[in-house]
Formats: sequence, C-alpha cells, structure tokens
Amino acid sequence: MPATAAVDGRVSVALCTYNGAVFLEEQLASMLAQTVLPGEIVVSDDGSTDGTSAIVERFAAESSVPVRVLRNPSPLGVTKNFEGAIRATTGSLIVLSDQDDVWRPDRVERALAAFDARPELQMVCSDARLVGADGVSLGTTLFASLSIGPHERDGIRAGDAFGVLLRRNLVTGATAMFRRAVFDAAAPFPAPWVHDEWLAIVAASRGPIEFLDEPLVDYRQHGANQIGIVEPTLAYKISRLMQPGRQRNRDIADRVAGLASWLDDARESAPRADPSAVVAKAAFERFRADLAPARWRRILPVMLRAPRGEYQRYASQGALDILRDLLQPA
Repeated sequence: MPATAAVDGRVSVALCTYNGAVFLEEQLASMLAQTVLPGEIVVSDDGSTDGTSAIVERFAAESSVPVRVLRNPSPLGVTKNFEGAIRATTGSLIVLSDQDDVWRPDRVERALAAFDARPELQMVCSDARLVGADGVSLGTTLFASLSIGPHERDGIRAGDAFGVLLRRNLVTGATAMFRRAVFDAAAPFPAPWVHDEWLAIVAASRGPIEFLDEPLVDYRQHGANQIGIVEPTLAYKISRLMQPGRQRNRDIADRVAGLASWLDDARESAPRADPSAVVAKAAFERFRADLAPARWRRILPVMLRAPRGEYQRYASQGALDILRDLLQPA
C-alpha cells in the first residue's frame, strides 16, 4: 500500500471468486497498491474448493481496507454472484473485479477523476492490457480485440451509448466503475443477460458512459477463464460466418425483449433509451432467427431487408452479418 494513498469512502469493490487461488493474491495486492484506496472490499465466493477461501481470510485479517467476505451456500454462477456482491456493498461508486486480473496503481484514481469531472456520468470503463497466465503481455489490448471502431467511439462521445450498446456490448465488467443508482435500477439481473452487459445497457439508458483509452487493468487470459477474449483475426471472422447462428439470434431477441419490458417499468429512470429502437432490434433478430434453412431461400428476404439499414444499426458486425445470414448453416 502506498504510504501516501488516500482512502475514498465513496468507492466499494465487488470481487467474485471461484477456485481462483492461482492468481488471486496478485490481484488482492494490486488493490492495496492503489494511489486512491477504496473504502471497502466485498468478496463473494461461489463455493471454491481450492485454497481461495484461506487466501481471502488471510487478506481480510491483514488488509488496511475493510473487507467483508460472503460465501454462497451453493454456487450461483458468475452473474448472480456479482449481483450478490454488489448488493452487499455500501459505496456510491462500485468497482467490479475479477479474481485473476491485476490493477494498475491508478485504476481507481483515473476512474474517480472521470466521475468528478462529469457528474452526469453513469459508468466509466477503461482499456486493458491482455496478458497470459504468466502475466506477460500478449501484445494487444482489450479495445483492439473488440475491434471498437471510430463510429462507435463517436457515438459514445456524442451521448448515444445506448444505441451503440444495443448493437453490441463493448463493456467488460473487470474494467468498469459505475454509480450505485445504476445497480439499483438494474437489479435483479435478468437471467439471459451477463452481469456486465446488463449493467452497461442500464447505465447507458440513464446517462452518458465514458471509455478511457488507458489500459488500467491487466486482463489475464488463461484456460480457466469463465469469460474471455478471442482475438478477432480474419480466420476467426470467417469461421464465425460458417457457424450455425439461428439460436444465437433467438437468444439475442429474447434478451432484447426483456430489455423492452424493463423499459416499460423504468421509463422515467431511463431517459437515454429509445424504446422503439429496442422493439426494432428484437424484431430484426427474430427475422434473422426465422430465416429458412436452405441458403438459396434466404437470398431474397435478406436482400430486401438490407437496404433498410437494420444490419448497420442492430447487427454486431454490420454489413458482414449480411454475409453471415446468407452463408451460415442452419
């Protein structure tokens, strides 16, 4: 812990663990090496059977920052585990943490500066350096792996984060800080959504979010990642064209329909959301899910739909998804 580090009581850390003994101590140490320390750390364990619990107990006993430890009686899975951890925090600003990453010393400080500069912000997330199990850089960053384009950055800066994230999620929870009011609006997390996707779209429905281009986290990629990053090589993109995708479209349509229902109940607290766009996105994904198994029978409906601009507005890969819908096996 830096000798001169200040403590900001507004900040709570929600850390979820599950059999994370191999990397956990390095992550915990990076939390106490922050230039601005959080006011508390909540650790929620999802039934670890390795040495995770002993590491957490030792850390809680020695930490200069108050630590609260939760243990789920039975495993909840990553999304519900994070929901429980966040609910147990008390701060007005919540930082999410995976068990296997490492924070840059100014991770908390840089996110706080963004919130202090823009009181209307609902969420801040940063870039991350992708590293291997050994902590050595893989030579790329999270934003590069997500292929975040200039039009998406421009949309977020212009205040249309909701429209950008409706097209595809760009927020990785391990890099995020958000206002407690976002969680209050988002809970309980709906089952089809991953926690960071849901928190991000709810945050964007309420107000602006900000992307920091600095890699403030070492985001570790290893064989046991529950959620990881795949490098978007040309070979990978081509392979995705040839993978069956109808069920994926159905799943997206169901998730977006759930978002539409949430907006019906939360309209006043979600002024940045466009309900008509949400309905249109759900209908578009159902159209894609219902395309004929035979490729030749998809040509006419896809070509008639393409000029309407829905692939650009709602498909994660834009015009590339036209090819996907034409070429994918049923």
